Amino acid sequence: MRIANLDGRAVLLTSDEAGLDVHAASAGRFGPDLPSVYKDWAAFMAWAEALPQAAGDVAIERARLGSPSPEPRQVLAIGLNYSEHAKESGFEQPETLPPVFTKFVTSISGPDTTVTLPAGGNTDWEVELVAVIGKTASNVPAAQAWEHVAGLSVGQDLSERVSQLAGPAPQFGLGKSFAGFAPIGPWLVTVDEFADPDDLELGCSIDGEQVQKARTSELIFSVPQLIEALSKTVTLLPGDVIFTGTPAGVGLGRSPQRFLRAGENLVSWVEGIGDLNQSFVMGDR
Repeated sequence: MRIANLDGRAVLLTSDEAGLDVHAASAGRFGPDLPSVYKDWAAFMAWAEALPQAAGDVAIERARLGSPSPEPRQVLAIGLNYSEHAKESGFEQPETLPPVFTKFVTSISGPDTTVTLPAGGNTDWEVELVAVIGKTASNVPAAQAWEHVAGLSVGQDLSERVSQLAGPAPQFGLGKSFAGFAPIGPWLVTVDEFADPDDLELGCSIDGEQVQKARTSELIFSVPQLIEALSKTVTLLPGDVIFTGTPAGVGLGRSPQRFLRAGENLVSWVEGIGDLNQSFVMGDR
């Protein structure tokens, strides 16, 4: 099952080109927006699974898509969760929970956007699998973690390295939270759609040149392990977003280092979900 955010309304996709407006199809029971759907996720899933097959009555236009979780109460992001990325970043592979930071909600955008690069900065790319929580999770064991996930999406943890690393201590949250620095999409895909949700290819390219490619089976801490570890401290709420970490190939780890430039196009994908498309312009500050 795939659920999109079309002009702020929850849409159940029937194909890549069409879908059903959830609020209209459920006679007002669910929706109209996705945050309200996540609050009643189990009932929504039961309704959607029992829905007779029907042709979509809403056209899906990529330019109108927003993030499949546009207003999470918490955005948790994981660092150093692929061995080769930890190595290129100059760190040892974490043996306990990897670094956890947040991206602020105002950085979230939809799948196809134009992003303004901060002047004087070095903006980097980090393709990631994103998990969206569908059921409140507190002290959840890994064996039950997938039951608390509404679905998966594609994310870019865009990172401005100058502000991120400046000062006496790194400012990860600020360096990763400029406007448009958290595109998510193109839609949410429920976990049952994947033969193995723990082994998906992901990657990204700049103007057609591949810069990252890996499989989520290479994650040091899998999605279930992350949920187990995070939920020991943080109560995860419906609609919350987890950026699960990026593989090797970021600009900071290259020799020479290489960062995004105005006029370039970044395409990011995860197998079985879809892709994001970001273009870049230079800001004046």
